[in-house]
Amino acid sequence: MKQTIIPFLLLLCSLAVQSYAQQQSSDEAAIKQVIQSAYIDGIQNGGSSEVIRSGFHPSFNMLRFTDNDIKPYAIEDWIAAIEKRKKENATVPPPAVGNFVSVDITGTAAVVKLELFRENKKTFTDYLVLYKFTDGWKIVSKTFYRHPN
Repeated sequence: MKQTIIPFLLLLCSLAVQSYAQQQSSDEAAIKQVIQSAYIDGIQNGGSSEVIRSGFHPSFNMLRFTDNDIKPYAIEDWIAAIEKRKKENATVPPPAVGNFVSVDITGTAAVVKLELFRENKKTFTDYLVLYKFTDGWKIVSKTFYRHPN
């Protein structure tokens, strides 16, 4: 009896690990897609407000470290600033390219470290926090470091 139970238990454990790895891989791909479309293509490269909103939770806040204090910046304020620059035909910065340094997922929570480059110069290191909602992964918070020019 023991000879049949042990291989069976090993098989069950193997299947559970494989299923978990597949879910992690699927979640990581979905997270990267949300960040690429809503944040890199949307926020950083002047995409549509609809695409931006689709990847950000309405309660999103960017936490900016300014003058030794934290200043929150809501997603709707950020979108309004982008739309204002578009209407004023402000100078468009060179395209931003993202490099995913790490994606750490635990259940329905994730933290992503992302480096942004413009013209091959690292401009920002971002730390994006996401939650998985019933309609998918959403960016809920951001902190960052702006690299000196």
